Amino acid sequence: MPKVLEFKLPDLGEGLTEAEIVRWLVAVGDVVAVDQPVVEVETAKAMVEVPCPYGGVVTARFGEEGAELPVGAPLLTVAVGAPQEQDTAEEAESSEYSGNVLVGYGTAAATTRRRSRVRPMAPAASPAAPPAPAEAAGPVPVISPLVRRLAREHGLDLRELRGSGPQGLILRADVESATRTPEMAPAPVAPTTPTPAAAGERIALKGIRGAVADKLSRSRTEIPDATCWVDADATELMAARAAMNAAGGPKVSVLALLARICTAALARFPELNSTVDMAAREIVRLPEVHLGFAAQTERGLVVPVVRDAHTRNVDSLGAELARLTEAARTGTLTPAQLTGGTFTLNNYGVFGVDGSTPIINHPEAAMLGVGRIIPKPWVYEGELAVRHVVQLSLTFDHRVCDGGTAGGFLRYVADCVEHPAVLLRTL
Repeated sequence: MPKVLEFKLPDLGEGLTEAEIVRWLVAVGDVVAVDQPVVEVETAKAMVEVPCPYGGVVTARFGEEGAELPVGAPLLTVAVGAPQEQDTAEEAESSEYSGNVLVGYGTAAATTRRRSRVRPMAPAASPAAPPAPAEAAGPVPVISPLVRRLAREHGLDLRELRGSGPQGLILRADVESATRTPEMAPAPVAPTTPTPAAAGERIALKGIRGAVADKLSRSRTEIPDATCWVDADATELMAARAAMNAAGGPKVSVLALLARICTAALARFPELNSTVDMAAREIVRLPEVHLGFAAQTERGLVVPVVRDAHTRNVDSLGAELARLTEAARTGTLTPAQLTGGTFTLNNYGVFGVDGSTPIINHPEAAMLGVGRIIPKPWVYEGELAVRHVVQLSLTFDHRVCDGGTAGGFLRYVADCVEHPAVLLRTL
């Protein structure tokens, strides 16, 4: 009979230990190709499609949509190969497979996706034939090694069970159900009146929301942060942006201009592009600027990272910011696109607020927050005028620098906002 191979949730990288099943892409009985995506999962970093390294017929799925599975837990079983006996899961796992972990990696020549139903199998014997004793019986068709092992452990004869799978396939749930006895059923519990604290809605901290909670808590616990802020006249910055867009070419966003200002400021104040290694009691100055930016999505707050931002001009920054923002909205960011940042830019002005005290994105050393740009009364060239004003706030790790460095960084950012021509020296 075909070998039944068990495919386990692979290591998705970036230190991730679990994932939530969002959507199954195949059903029991489907025929899958090597490296065909079989399930969509959400990790603490992103949503990814997981391909199966085996080709064959799906015989079982483990976990309902919405369930969390640890790395290494069974995802599904697949019947593959020529008919032969396969008694143990260990033997099955030693068979040939693609080695794929995520879509786009592993086998170079993956076959195309296809989905079809397995044809019904012919009966193994005539209905009139008397049943053979269990000891003399042959192997039960297409039953996974895990189901066989569970049956042996509980002393069950698989031929006495009725399977709930396709064509009567005996599944793990059938064995587990058969092992339950009335004595094992939990005793009924009398209803209790909930306390006020337990009566409210409870929302699980998992997935992206759980990862954000862990990171923010760690930041507040480990980093002695401080915040400084300043109001800046952004009238000339907005005029410069309007002139760039009027000249044609890709539209320039305010975020792209602020990103370019950040990279110029970090070149002058590299202390803020660093991290702290407390085990070695060292401040690690980082040579590249990988600029993270906060993006709010339907699935929560994410921080995509623009790689090598210090090498990019405004147009390149704008294109990459737009690409990553779209990927964030559609939930297609990869774990690699959400990690490795060295400094974060947070434009909370899009929410209609003026100021904030950002929490540092651990293990970075600083975050620049930008409020909304709105007309306000402002003293300009000695007279009261209406100008476009923005509040800038910098939260920094006091271990990497003192207030003088942080203030110098923020003042330089404000100067570039007020007089964009200052940037010409660094272009």
